[in-house]
Amino acid sequence: MAGARYIADPAEAVETVALDGLSLLFHAPSGSTHILAAPAPEIIGALREGPADAAELIRRLRTRFDLAEGEAEDAIRARLDELEAAGLVRRA
Repeated sequence: MAGARYIADPAEAVETVALDGLSLLFHAPSGSTHILAAPAPEIIGALREGPADAAELIRRLRTRFDLAEGEAEDAIRARLDELEAAGLVRRA
């Protein structure tokens, strides 16, 4: 399942506020505010530990959350594509 490796901006580059089960994220480098639902904020947090591909992200997230086999891979890859399109993560 190895593939592209991704990175996220450091925590100092974003401000996050939790709001009714969502996260409002102000991304200072772009000047944009994003509304995120789980697992997007968790993925960004896991990427702050260092560059990772989808397989490594799943390993990191499984240490904190109960992720079902098989379902996690597709969901993580889809969220990575969305986060990359939004400019919140990029390929390392």
